[in-house]
Amino acid sequence: MNKIIIFDTTLRDGEQVPGCKLNTKEKIELALDLERLGVDVIEAGFPISSPGDFASVNEISKSITNATVCALSRAVEKDIQVAGEALKYARRPRIHTGIGTSDLHIKSKFNSTREEILQRAIQCVKWAGNFTDNIEFYAEDAGRTDNDYLAKVIEAVIKAGATTVNIPDTTGYCLPHQYGEKIAYLINHVPNIDKAVISCHCHNDLGLATANSIAGIIHGARQIECTINGLGERAGNTSLEEVVMIIKQHKDLNFSTNIDATQLNPMSRKVSDVMRMPVQPNKAIVGSNAFSHSSGIHQDGFLKNAETYEIINPVEVGADDSKIVLTARSGRSALAHRFKKLGYDFTRNDVDVLYNWFLQVADSKKEIEDSDLNTLAKNYTKKNFVTT
Repeated sequence: MNKIIIFDTTLRDGEQVPGCKLNTKEKIELALDLERLGVDVIEAGFPISSPGDFASVNEISKSITNATVCALSRAVEKDIQVAGEALKYARRPRIHTGIGTSDLHIKSKFNSTREEILQRAIQCVKWAGNFTDNIEFYAEDAGRTDNDYLAKVIEAVIKAGATTVNIPDTTGYCLPHQYGEKIAYLINHVPNIDKAVISCHCHNDLGLATANSIAGIIHGARQIECTINGLGERAGNTSLEEVVMIIKQHKDLNFSTNIDATQLNPMSRKVSDVMRMPVQPNKAIVGSNAFSHSSGIHQDGFLKNAETYEIINPVEVGADDSKIVLTARSGRSALAHRFKKLGYDFTRNDVDVLYNWFLQVADSKKEIEDSDLNTLAKNYTKKNFVTT
């Protein structure tokens, strides 16, 4: 199967979420967890940005044994020197450097020209080559970059020594077919593209980060840059748990990763706790409601065969058991199931009677708890039970 490299940037892009700043100790702890999870590349930080970030990248480099440790830099010589110094203890160091390539960035951000940016792109890769032969180049805002010019830049940086080329949809602008076509264009128009790995770095401004990343690998990319819980700048990045499970579920895509999926939910909770950022309940794979069922129709189907409404067994992703949540939308089968789990052996007729009471209470409460069911069961007799 085609191996997809999982590049985790929770400690760098994920940390850019307001309120999610990590200290060095927390970064090291999460980096070790990410390595155990099976992440191939850990982007540990942006060393030039602060002494604290430099120290974090430096200490993580000492602690990680199997994964590649990556440091971000701009296309600035000092940035790259500091990144190289921060990575000096890493067993597998990578410098991630680059520059904006869209006309909007070239003109508005850099007040420059396409030719000047091309030369800066080549130069930054050459500077990075003084510290490591594992160099990743990012073409910021590639999603809105003219394809012909993008291909020219990518060809030049690979010739200069880049071994991975990152094609970011920095603003989350692309539709999946557009992003996939951009990757395919590079494969078909960059003569030396076989000498580098194409990487997807997608943002979620329009809710398309995961879809775009999958479109990218379908069209030839072999690295996905992502974060735990989809954390990241603005609306976030591609969610690691989502792309991993899409690849795992859709075996027809013929892709694989090194991720231990049973660690996904524990890792999600750990990141949420350490970064003080709650996970939305309906978040795919790791949300608290991801394996909960409250509709009567869904509950009945699930109880007959879990696969009717669950394409993933919660055990596969380290989640708690599936939950039957009793609400006013629940049916008799769900009520009978919950009573049985509590140790009560009611007949169908019993449940029919109990169900009338249940609906009255359920209309006044958001959710029926086990304590409510225990109270009902203890007071119930066929002879004197009266709904109130």
